Amino acid sequence: MQLTGGVFLEAEFTAPWCVTSQIAPEDCGPFMPPPAQLIAYHYVTAGRLILQTDGHPPVPVQAGEIILMPRNDEHVIGSAANLRPINAHFLIQPAAAGGLARIVYGGGGERTQILCGYLGTDTPNATICGILPRMLKIDVEEGASGSWIESSFRFAAQQLAEGRIESPAVLAKLAELLFVEAVRRYARSLPPEASGWLAGLRDRAVGRALALLHSRMTHRWTTEELAQEIGLSRSAFAERFTSLMGEPPMRYLANWRMQVAAQRLRGSHEPIARIAFEIGYESEAAFNRAFRSTFDMPPTAWRKLQSGVNGAPDRMISGGL
Repeated sequence: MQLTGGVFLEAEFTAPWCVTSQIAPEDCGPFMPPPAQLIAYHYVTAGRLILQTDGHPPVPVQAGEIILMPRNDEHVIGSAANLRPINAHFLIQPAAAGGLARIVYGGGGERTQILCGYLGTDTPNATICGILPRMLKIDVEEGASGSWIESSFRFAAQQLAEGRIESPAVLAKLAELLFVEAVRRYARSLPPEASGWLAGLRDRAVGRALALLHSRMTHRWTTEELAQEIGLSRSAFAERFTSLMGEPPMRYLANWRMQVAAQRLRGSHEPIARIAFEIGYESEAAFNRAFRSTFDMPPTAWRKLQSGVNGAPDRMISGGL
């Protein structure tokens, strides 16, 4: 995934309070080009809250815990369940002199403080977001990584509040690492019978196949050759891969090549013929057909459409994961 971050907000609520929260791509306009997909997160630095999404029971969140919304679902947060929410968008106070935008709202009771952030990605068909649950919760006190998450957030937020220019880059990179940590913890918690991309990585045979496909993308793979590399029969390997990944090996490879091609088209001025060759296509014409089939337009037109994404303002930074 190609991730972009750097839009952050500090909220201070006092009980009773309740708000709906969801960022839209156009809301990122002052800070970065609108991404195709957003990942939202809230870090509770003081107090506690209840979070709820449609069709799911309320989830309590305490100070020191971070909530990630991999698909940016609309959600309700508040001091208690069953309170009437107000749209958080109408409560935001714009940032002054490059500092944090703020929300101060509530009835004057118990105090809850939250740091809110967002990651954006233009990676087509971002597989990882589609297979994660609607909400991930991380306790920063859990595991060896907890201390650097908490200390880094506090340091970067303090810098941003003071208007220091380097802090958006620090926060953006931290958010990327936070997303990696959340995915890692979720993958570790999956039961043995789980299926999907993360379960595929954990499976010895399918994980090995994925490593081969990603590391040798230009190779003219066949299902038979992959099966030989793994040490399984063609039928056994194909069934196992498809069962866990939800698609056959060669279709997975074709989709992966398109994701890589889209990233390179957006992030460079390389000739299309070179990109086609370096992701495993023998001719530019064959690549153009495959690209058009995926994105409903030829790569030249798609690159032109995406050209605005490369002009990154100062308050955001991009990185690859």
